[in-house]
Amino acid sequence: MKLRRLVIAGLAVLGLTLLVACSAKPRTPKTFLSDRQLNLEEFFEGQTVAYGQFQDILGNVPRRFTVDINGTWDGETLTLVEDFVYDDGATEQRVWTLTKTGDDTWTGTAPGVLGTASGIERGDTFNWTYKIDLPVKDGTMRVDFDDWMWLLSDDRLLNRAYVSRYGIRLGEVILFFEKK
Repeated sequence: MKLRRLVIAGLAVLGLTLLVACSAKPRTPKTFLSDRQLNLEEFFEGQTVAYGQFQDILGNVPRRFTVDINGTWDGETLTLVEDFVYDDGATEQRVWTLTKTGDDTWTGTAPGVLGTASGIERGDTFNWTYKIDLPVKDGTMRVDFDDWMWLLSDDRLLNRAYVSRYGIRLGEVILFFEKK
């Protein structure tokens, strides 16, 4: 009986190790895949549309959505009005206020975001982290977002966001942004 428990415990540890190993997040690159420079204020000024979905850690896709984004830049602050339409017909609006705090650094706030979001641009890459009370069917759920964005072309941006709660990954949001 003890041997059986030991084998089961060993397999559980091995499974957890493989799950963690297969789900590594990106790191800030030392070298870049392109010579493009992502400037959030340039990319998001004006009209942008995004197409996305949430995928849980088991591979299920419970929700898809589109987002129409209107961005304005006043030289210091980038305001993004995001209008979400979910595949089930639900809608949501989130208004981000981002402040450029350095050549490559940003902070931001939005309703539901706890504290201040922070981000850094490096070449064609942007990493953005924040904690948010995310609307769900029965209220809200407090989660952490670790967003990674890559400029694919002058008018296309890929976003992969790792969503976790209490340090445990719940899933990922994949978004594809396109300038109108």
